[in-house]
Amino acid sequence: MAGMLARYDALIASGELRADPDQRAAAERLDRLQRELEAPPPKRGLFARLTGTAPSSTDPRGVYLWGGVGRGKSMLMDLFVETLGISAKRRVHFHAFMLEVDRLIAEARKAERKDPLIAVALRMAEQVRCLAFDEMVVTNTADAAIMGRFFTALMEAGTVIVTTSNRPPRDLYKDGLNRSLFLPFIDLVEARMDVLSLNGETDYRLDRIGGLATWHAPLGDAATAQVREAFFRLTDFEPEDAAHVPSGQLDLGGGRTLHVPKSLKGVGVFSFKKLCGANRGAADYLAIAQAFHTVILVGIPRMGPENRNEAIRFTKLVDALYEHRVKLFVTAAAAPEELYQAGDGAFEFERTVSRLNEMQSDDYMALGHGTED
Repeated sequence: MAGMLARYDALIASGELRADPDQRAAAERLDRLQRELEAPPPKRGLFARLTGTAPSSTDPRGVYLWGGVGRGKSMLMDLFVETLGISAKRRVHFHAFMLEVDRLIAEARKAERKDPLIAVALRMAEQVRCLAFDEMVVTNTADAAIMGRFFTALMEAGTVIVTTSNRPPRDLYKDGLNRSLFLPFIDLVEARMDVLSLNGETDYRLDRIGGLATWHAPLGDAATAQVREAFFRLTDFEPEDAAHVPSGQLDLGGGRTLHVPKSLKGVGVFSFKKLCGANRGAADYLAIAQAFHTVILVGIPRMGPENRNEAIRFTKLVDALYEHRVKLFVTAAAAPEELYQAGDGAFEFERTVSRLNEMQSDDYMALGHGTED
């Protein structure tokens, strides 16, 4: 099997990838980690064999690869895992992994284990030498509280972590509730992993959605097919495996969560009814805008005087997405100008129409996720 760097160079040579200095530096680091993981364990000398002393060696340092949307992090992760020549490897989306950990800890607690969290970590370490995460993002207070202890136990037991993220370690769970409980995990990452930045200006993911419109009307199968295509291009998820796209739970604060029907690599799929038909405020929409670089919103109807509340909520949602430069793909009953033409606030809705039209522009789509400051 060709190693990580050889495969990366082959893709450059074939024209499938563009030469990118930051990507290559990351590929070189991942290639070195591969060789460290694939190396046979050191042999024990005569004295060690007679005394039962274990060979003195340290586990390889993990890799934390962060950068903006579309910089090739997932592509490099795929190449790393695919070409890693060991069987005890696992690649999993971070959110799905934490849901699994929560379930396993609950089961261990029922089995009356003394420390269920440590028990789960040690059992997992016996099975997985290299654990690769795509898209580490922490929005859940419960996850933030346990990650330091859990991953310390996992790493000390010999599991090497490789992960991608849109944020540097110090920005994870920023401004989160009880963030002090999460700080030991950040210290652990910086102590046990090499942090690499892949945060240049080139957004290769834009190439994948080039020529794909963001506003699809009227509602129907054709519109649905277009946003579905956008989702698979943005997430690298195989369309034939659509039934297994992971869902998510977004922490809204105050003990409230929002179910996200499809949540992967910073892309969230929501229905208009779920976001604007229920009683939600600006804080909920802000949480969505901070958590997702791309939102796919389906089922936007025409609205009239009887939909005043829905129109107001929709305006707040668009404001939050716009201010955080979130990319927006929609299926709608009509063009933005025709969504809400009569009713309280119809005049003010014209500002929302203007923003919706701007959000379809190439200039807006090229902006990075987050507020300008």
